[in-house]
Amino acid sequence: MSRVAVIGAGPCGISQLHAFSSAEKKGAEIPEIVCYEKQSDWGGLWNYTWRTGTDQYGEPVHGSMYRYLWSNGPKECLEFADYSFEEHFGRAIPSFPPRAVLTDYIKGRAEASGIRKYCKFNHTAHWVTYDDTSEKFSVTARNLEEDSLVTEQFDYVVVATGHFSVPNVPQFEGFDTFNGRVLHAHDFRDAREFEGLDILVIGTSYSAEDIASQCHKYGAKSLTISHRTAPTGFHWPESFEEVPLLTRVEGKTAHFKNGASKEVDAIILCTGYLHHFPFMDLPLRLRTTNRMWTPNLYQGVVWNDNPKVMYLGMQDQYYTFNMFDVQAWYVRDVIMERIELPSIAEMEKDNATWAEREATLADYEQAIYFQADYIEVLLNQVDYPKFDVQGMADTFMDWEHHKHDSIIGYRDNGHRSLVTNNMQPVHHTLWLEAMDDSMESYLS
Repeated sequence: MSRVAVIGAGPCGISQLHAFSSAEKKGAEIPEIVCYEKQSDWGGLWNYTWRTGTDQYGEPVHGSMYRYLWSNGPKECLEFADYSFEEHFGRAIPSFPPRAVLTDYIKGRAEASGIRKYCKFNHTAHWVTYDDTSEKFSVTARNLEEDSLVTEQFDYVVVATGHFSVPNVPQFEGFDTFNGRVLHAHDFRDAREFEGLDILVIGTSYSAEDIASQCHKYGAKSLTISHRTAPTGFHWPESFEEVPLLTRVEGKTAHFKNGASKEVDAIILCTGYLHHFPFMDLPLRLRTTNRMWTPNLYQGVVWNDNPKVMYLGMQDQYYTFNMFDVQAWYVRDVIMERIELPSIAEMEKDNATWAEREATLADYEQAIYFQADYIEVLLNQVDYPKFDVQGMADTFMDWEHHKHDSIIGYRDNGHRSLVTNNMQPVHHTLWLEAMDDSMESYLS
């Protein structure tokens, strides 16, 4: 029997374990699976911790989650095809849940699947190598509680650690003498910390949108959003201002490319994350930026240079949980030899075709439908329950239009589930006024 190492028990890792469990429940003989998870429980980034920097074991803190986070995309676009929100909660719920609700949903399916038996919690992967002679991987993991190392042999390795935990931190002139606080979004934990302050947010990504909105909601005096290429184009409240890229800081004065300046108390870097896999030996290590199509991964998951290595969820993402599921089903079927991989040359040709199309994407709408098409290619090769991928893309379009109508109020809309076909209700309180983000308050 072959052995499979899964590194990480966040949404991607859970999808992989669930894929194998699904096959086993249908009577298939599955490989032996060991999942290494550095946290004490599964859920990955959806587990909130107050910690930043390093954890109690000296390991880098994985989480980038902050208090008061609500989903910034419709839950109807990430819904599991085999486990709806209505099944989990017993009824339809609003479309933009806070973190605790989504965490409960993710963990609920995982518990129902009976896959905890595969997980070694408080174990972090430290080094993965491949031996060409034995055709085996050696995975060395650190048992954090015992502070000991253990090495095991595997036939396949699935990297499911995600790519939103190692911050990309740019340097600007004057940061070292700035008379305020500079932090990356990875270390942002509580918007109430910035009540009454003038905040500079650098970046126009989803984290920039949301952290700026959070700070506004919880009482920041003003928000200045600095962009490198173009402003967000949203209709922000009066306390917001969009400016070109920061050039330097003098004392507490931020200077921008257009010659404008602004006194600020804190600078939040929403400048993205690095694909960083220091535990993978160099010949096995994925190197990429955050793109819609990841180079050197056949079908978006299989490592061309060694097809016994798989990477899940490495793309820039509109779709998330259900895309991870479809990827995991495909990886499972490759490992179980239900899908035969083509030659390396054919794999590279297929990658090139997708990359060429990626290069033509002009805006977010084209990117969303690009990712929908990719998911359907995988979905048509596996036995994951079919779902309306293109319908979800249309829901994304509605969501983007709502954001342009009101970046502060888009969560006050409801969407139709593409799994149950039921319209979901609007939340009982406007997002801007909903200060309690507990699951109890949300579901009441």
